[in-house]
Amino acid sequence: MTLRIISYGGGVQSTAMVVMAALRHPAFEEAMGGQVDAALFCNVGDDSEHPATLKYVREVAIPWATEQGLPVHELKRQRRDGTEETLWERLHRAERSIGIPVRMSNGAPGNRQCTHDFKIAVVLRWLREHGVTKDDPAVVAIGISTDEMERASNKRPHPIELPVYPLLSAGVMMNRNHCLSMIRSAGLPEPGKSSCYFCPFHRPQVWSEMRRDEPELFWKSVELEQMINKKRDTLGKDHVWLTRFNKPLDEAIGEAQDQLPGFESIGETGCDEGYCFT
Repeated sequence: MTLRIISYGGGVQSTAMVVMAALRHPAFEEAMGGQVDAALFCNVGDDSEHPATLKYVREVAIPWATEQGLPVHELKRQRRDGTEETLWERLHRAERSIGIPVRMSNGAPGNRQCTHDFKIAVVLRWLREHGVTKDDPAVVAIGISTDEMERASNKRPHPIELPVYPLLSAGVMMNRNHCLSMIRSAGLPEPGKSSCYFCPFHRPQVWSEMRRDEPELFWKSVELEQMINKKRDTLGKDHVWLTRFNKPLDEAIGEAQDQLPGFESIGETGCDEGYCFT
């Protein structure tokens, strides 16, 4: 029996998919090939996820979906000894590989191992534990909407999964505003954009609003950037940054204004795997 699951990130698009799955939306189920069995939320760490995302998932989405009969499971990365590992812990422990897409001195992003290790691999482990094999792969819904179609990955999927994009299917075709309407129609509040609060894919405006509205998270991000560069100093390597401006975060970003001059055209779309920012 084919298992059908939603990769749930806690953001607008994936919350809309949870709503449609819970309410047995016919076109959504047609895109999925049947009824959804569960939604999987991969928590990269209570010290790493944005606190608002965790609050929404735990206090809004999980209770509501459970009441409708759709299980939402919160998953975390485990080490081989069974203990849990957070992305924040790994970044502070790692000596060489950084693992998040920090900006190199030329502005290009570094590797995105964080998405694979803390989201994709965690989902794959859960699937294997629930009997999924390459002979009977799971259908995995990724929440990419029509206004961000470029994020739909063309990469070869793992043999035990069949990634689908229900919001791009002919019977659904939803953009972000459609997703918001779906969420509101279910009587749920609007979720924020899900990501680690220190993610280098944040747009400058997001950083500036964080500096103004959530200074604790902003300055923790500044400290993370400083810590990474102190380690790189000991290795004789160039500094890296959490923005593309080739300077420290607290120098590159000021508090939010109505609009930041020169930043309007900068459009990071985030991880193209589709597991973050949805």
